[in-house]
Amino acid sequence: MAKRQILIDHKRIESRKVYHFTKRVFDVLMSLLGLIVLSPAMAVIAYKIKKEDGEPVFYKQVRVGKDGRHFEMYKFRSMVVNADQILGDLRDQNEVEGAMFKMKTDPRITQIGHFIRKHSLDELPQLVNVLKGDMSLVGPRPPLPSEVEQYTDYDKQRLFVAPGCTGLWQATERNSVGFNEMVRLDLKYIEKSSFFYDCLIICKTVLILFNPNDSY
Repeated sequence: MAKRQILIDHKRIESRKVYHFTKRVFDVLMSLLGLIVLSPAMAVIAYKIKKEDGEPVFYKQVRVGKDGRHFEMYKFRSMVVNADQILGDLRDQNEVEGAMFKMKTDPRITQIGHFIRKHSLDELPQLVNVLKGDMSLVGPRPPLPSEVEQYTDYDKQRLFVAPGCTGLWQATERNSVGFNEMVRLDLKYIEKSSFFYDCLIICKTVLILFNPNDSY
């Protein structure tokens, strides 16, 4: 099908040195500022998680970044401690097609977890990943290694750039669309990416904090 053909010139993306440098400087400054300004809110979230479901407060998971490099991604824990073990029993209830698992009424999610996921607050610790250079503020959703194993060459184009805390998919359609549409939106972002486009997506994401989209 035409929509599945290779679309992106990897060399052209890599050659945009000024944009990538500007993006990295912006990522470092804004993630550092964000960690400072949002630290009180993050402390409250950590307290609520610990009060409801104990420790750990943070959740670390191996994800796949730019050019297939693995890294540990940080999030606030929004599910029960043994969520990964329970996942195997829920695979047949997946509500999206393709190499991704999503359930709107996932029984593993805690009460505070529902709130922080709805408002995308569980993603705040990823600002540390941005500082480390594993992620960017804006980019494709970082996939699991098991998801990448199912990728076609078309899908692997998502890995041409660093994954983001937010992105075109997260700031627009989110879970109202399936895996194939998510990939299409990610590739659209990679093709159109610019400093101003990144700022637009960040502004849309801030609005979602107060007016949540279809996140779950």
